Amino acid sequence: MIAGIFQLILGFAKAGIIGDYVPDSVIKGMLAAIGLILLLNQFPHLLGDDSQFESDEGVPARKGNIFSNFFYAFGNINKTALLIGGAALLINIFWEKLQTSRGGWIRFIPGPLLMVILAVVLNKAFIAGMGLPPLEGEHLVILPTATNTGEFFSFFTSPDWRVLRNREIWTVAVTLALVASLETLLSIEAVDELDPYKRITPTNRELKAQGIGNIVSGLLGGLPVTSVIVRSSANVNAGAKTKMSTIYHGGLLLLCVAFIPGLLNQIPKAALAAILIFTGYKLAKPALFISYYKRGWDQFAPLVITILAILATDLLKGVMIGIGIGLIFVLRTDFKSAILSVQDNKNFLVRLRSHVSFLNKPILKRELGKMPDEAHVLIDLSKADFVDNDIMEVIEDFEKNAAARNITIEIKEHQIKTYAIRR
Repeated sequence: MIAGIFQLILGFAKAGIIGDYVPDSVIKGMLAAIGLILLLNQFPHLLGDDSQFESDEGVPARKGNIFSNFFYAFGNINKTALLIGGAALLINIFWEKLQTSRGGWIRFIPGPLLMVILAVVLNKAFIAGMGLPPLEGEHLVILPTATNTGEFFSFFTSPDWRVLRNREIWTVAVTLALVASLETLLSIEAVDELDPYKRITPTNRELKAQGIGNIVSGLLGGLPVTSVIVRSSANVNAGAKTKMSTIYHGGLLLLCVAFIPGLLNQIPKAALAAILIFTGYKLAKPALFISYYKRGWDQFAPLVITILAILATDLLKGVMIGIGIGLIFVLRTDFKSAILSVQDNKNFLVRLRSHVSFLNKPILKRELGKMPDEAHVLIDLSKADFVDNDIMEVIEDFEKNAAARNITIEIKEHQIKTYAIRR
């Protein structure tokens, strides 16, 4: 609840602009990394190995990272789960292609819903003794089931106000607020890219809305609220056009958990894993990597490094590393393009462009050092927005030594701005 208050303050402070400073290659890398995490995390469920995940039945989970759990699952394949999950995945692929080619009434029936229905029917058939052993226990969804209205409302809990004087509570609240807000802003940038209508989400309004949402969620004993890629991309893929879809989504979840938890508990996890695997593949398609590779290393490297960093650490650390790498490539590009040198016989043009700082001094010294005797050198400063004094000192030193080598120098300055040329 306190985290929600902080988010509300961030919204009014217009902190939503932070997301605009994240490079597109890093955002795409974040999306692809989440897709790969989905694939790695959900494939064991598709194979029927739920041993390494926490269970609501009190069964201790085998600890490991996503890579070790992924490979471990191949040694613990459950044939029933593999059949159900594989069939569900094929149905989704087939149904999406059918929706694309046919359209009409077919597009109103979501593939994931068909996957879930198929999975429940297949498992019911196995329970009736047809074929393979049925899936039970940890292989199925486990939700708390209320027998009456009072028991359902007992699931909600209110905050313990006595801990407000505990400093650790405030530290955790600030951490939650920052993490949720940063992930939200990054997710918003990514979802705006996925939006077929290419609309721009008001980031400050989103922070305010999430702040209010977290305050209400905290008062009810709920989990922190944040924008995430998986639900958002699934929403876009389902054909949602407005933010009302998220309201319907939350309302339907509440109604389902309240009135049909028993039915939900019959859904095999392998079917849900198939849905998430399909979503993960869409986020990390090979075409994405091919496209960014063709754009050059300044785009491809931040993409790949962001993915690897997220897989090795976590979402926020990985994105921060990706932003750092992207910044290095931007500086490298600006560094190389700030000074242009062109030669025509003994006529030379040295043009300074954009912002030229002391970092460009070695390049300028190298270019001026190439000038032969009796050359004519035009140093063009008219295209530069800023020239550092260190750069001007290099030019002045070159002028002092030019006369001894019969080098003539012409300096073209900006017609409006004046530079600190000490001559």
